[in-house]
Amino acid sequence: MNKYRTHNCDQLRKENNGENIILSGWINKKRDHGNLLFIDLRDNYGVTQCVIDKANSNFVKLEKIQLETVIKVEGKVIKRSNDSINKEINTGEIEVIIKNFYVLGKCKELPLPVFSNQEYAEEIRLKYRFLDLRRKKIHENIILRSKVISFIRNEMNKLGFLEFQTPILTSSSPEGARDFLVPSRLNPGKFYALPQAPQQFKQLVMVSGFDKYFQIAPCFRDEDARADRSPGEFYQLDMEMSFVEQEDVFKVVEKLFVNTFKKFSKKKLLFSEFPRISYKEAMLKYGSDKPDLRNPLIISDITEIFFSEDVSFEIFKKLVNSGSKVRCIVTKNTKDKPRSFFDNIDKWAKEQGASGLAYFTIEKENEVSARGPVGKFFSKKALEEIMSKTGAEVGDSIFMACAKNNDLEKITSLSREKIAKDLDLIDENTFAFCWIVDYPMFEIDEQTNKIKFSHNPFSMPQGEVDKIDFEKPLEILAYQYDIVCNGIELSSGAIRNHIPELMYKLFNIAGYSKNDVEQKFSGMINALSYGAPPHGGIAPGIDRIIMLLANEKNIREVTMFPMNQNAQDLLMNAPSEVSENQLKELNLSLKTKK
Repeated sequence: MNKYRTHNCDQLRKENNGENIILSGWINKKRDHGNLLFIDLRDNYGVTQCVIDKANSNFVKLEKIQLETVIKVEGKVIKRSNDSINKEINTGEIEVIIKNFYVLGKCKELPLPVFSNQEYAEEIRLKYRFLDLRRKKIHENIILRSKVISFIRNEMNKLGFLEFQTPILTSSSPEGARDFLVPSRLNPGKFYALPQAPQQFKQLVMVSGFDKYFQIAPCFRDEDARADRSPGEFYQLDMEMSFVEQEDVFKVVEKLFVNTFKKFSKKKLLFSEFPRISYKEAMLKYGSDKPDLRNPLIISDITEIFFSEDVSFEIFKKLVNSGSKVRCIVTKNTKDKPRSFFDNIDKWAKEQGASGLAYFTIEKENEVSARGPVGKFFSKKALEEIMSKTGAEVGDSIFMACAKNNDLEKITSLSREKIAKDLDLIDENTFAFCWIVDYPMFEIDEQTNKIKFSHNPFSMPQGEVDKIDFEKPLEILAYQYDIVCNGIELSSGAIRNHIPELMYKLFNIAGYSKNDVEQKFSGMINALSYGAPPHGGIAPGIDRIIMLLANEKNIREVTMFPMNQNAQDLLMNAPSEVSENQLKELNLSLKTKK
């Protein structure tokens, strides 16, 4: 028999009544009722209520003991009376009468309480992360993470994928985010890089003749922190398949995600087959390539109407004549909303850096008219045309923004979210997945005005290779896709360009010579020259998947030992200074920053 416990703290039931047992765990909470002291004992599995009578010689010792002390309890299980059953915990029908106890691990004064879900400063939580991880919610999040990863691994095996591990020490990538560099002791003056993703390696796996690969891969990027992105490192479900088209990848990912989200969440899946939305359509209808499809509001372009004499809204007309566009959002049946509702949204838009949102509400007595600050500028004919274009009806309201394309997409996307939130239109108990497809291969760089890759430079262009019009690069679409859920991008993926000659042509459009490509991507180009199969894949972020399943807004809440916003590990004091001897071994010297 294990000397520390006969049962864990979530195991005892009324069927154990009368048994002598041993439990070990942390003192989660104490309640002193004078003659009786109640102790909630907690371990990884749950909580058991233990009771000691004042007549017991151990009463005073337990009364004085610090919360979070680790103890072993020897006692007897008894059933609780009906009026004292605790339905909040699995062991709520019993309690343990303490006979003896032993301190296994003393505890100093706590810098933050463990039994409370009260919010604490990030600095305290991360410095004492081992205590933070004992707290119920985050402890359950980390257990959820483990279960989800195990489930995904099993599902991938069922789908015929083989799990391989790719190198952690590799070469620096000329594309993407900043690398973390590792100096080589045996190769003075040279550096490894930690992989931003196993992109090239997983393609090499396909070239090596393996058909389906996956890995729960650690990735390293020296970039700033965000709520949905950890600074430094993160994990992704990396997968690649040979002899596939875009739809083959979609089928695998949809099956995996549907099974995973049904298994680990009670929320409803809005779509079992995820909608395919082109990039162009997404930017028009949602103002973003990360649309939240739980939000029913749609953005419509009504620019053409402002060239008509039926509209006399001169501010917008002048902007339209100088190249701006007008887009609008229809809110259904908002005729009875107070003026303050509309004015607050207009004020909010100005706070976002826009010129505001013009608005009116459609009415009808004898004929269609518009009520609101700018309603008088639209004739009956113009209103009917807007209603025809947008599906608006009498009683609906129209919010309009006018700006150049990028600014217009930004403000309409934000407005769509803001208005939906104010009107309580989003069902928080649903998951809405979609695919964003048909990304342009190239775009114009706003800084240099030159053509650059818009997404992944290694994506396969759409269409028959010998019929692609390289003279019109901005019209070339790629087999590049993103998977999005509830407005959060989970991953980008692509069918890869496996034809070296085609790769040279595409990189040449973006300003890379053949020599540039061979120098920067020598390993990949060389491998593709020895018989490469058509292949493609994707790499959904594990951290973001868990975030959604745990209903958390910040990735820190589902990461065991995260860094802070400044990419510092406060628990282990990393990054840290190193000794002169270590630097000498690596042939490095430090420059003092002025």
